[in-house]
Amino acid sequence: MSPVDLQRLPRGQGPDVGKSYRSEIFYTNEEQHKLAKAYIAQLDQHKVFNKPIVTLLSPLKAFYRAEDYHQDYALHNPDNPYIQVCDVPKIAALKEQFPELFIEYKPK
Repeated sequence: MSPVDLQRLPRGQGPDVGKSYRSEIFYTNEEQHKLAKAYIAQLDQHKVFNKPIVTLLSPLKAFYRAEDYHQDYALHNPDNPYIQVCDVPKIAALKEQFPELFIEYKPK
């Protein structure tokens, strides 16, 4: 990995820092890899965000289901301060900006 790549490595998102909080896209074939890479380049070129996108692109090697207490966390912990501050405003914005695309989550 080049020094530039290392500088762009995500350290987390918002207040969450660490490898498990990094933004990462896992692809299963070369076409997915090319599409994701091109889209990130397009967003960066048009300066959609204040800083360059640091989302990693990695081949999918395996998928592991998270522990049960992680499943539907916001649904089961709606009053959690993190959910109130970070998630609720984002969900409200999505509903407002894309009402025709927004689907209420219904757990199985």
